[in-house]
Amino acid sequence: MKSKIFLCLSLFCCCLNLSIAQGLDIQPSDTMQSVLQRQVGQSVELRMKSGEKIGGKLEKANEKLVHLTQLTGAEYFEAAVAVEDIAAVVVRAKK
Repeated sequence: MKSKIFLCLSLFCCCLNLSIAQGLDIQPSDTMQSVLQRQVGQSVELRMKSGEKIGGKLEKANEKLVHLTQLTGAEYFEAAVAVEDIAAVVVRAKK
């Protein structure tokens, strides 16, 4: 019985660690699109070329658009952002 409890707790901790943002891992061939695609499911803040910031949960990213939900400060709203207008992707690296 104790071994089953230990196994369940171990699996829970492993799953919890996987859900924590791991930060950015930039590769030589990366583009803004590839960086965004690796952050799908995570909370991000996008810094736009205009200087504006928009944050939320990154739902989808393709070559032209990024779909954000649960926008920071406007949780019931969603946004589609043009990839070409993004200057930086900011993610939380540690909790």
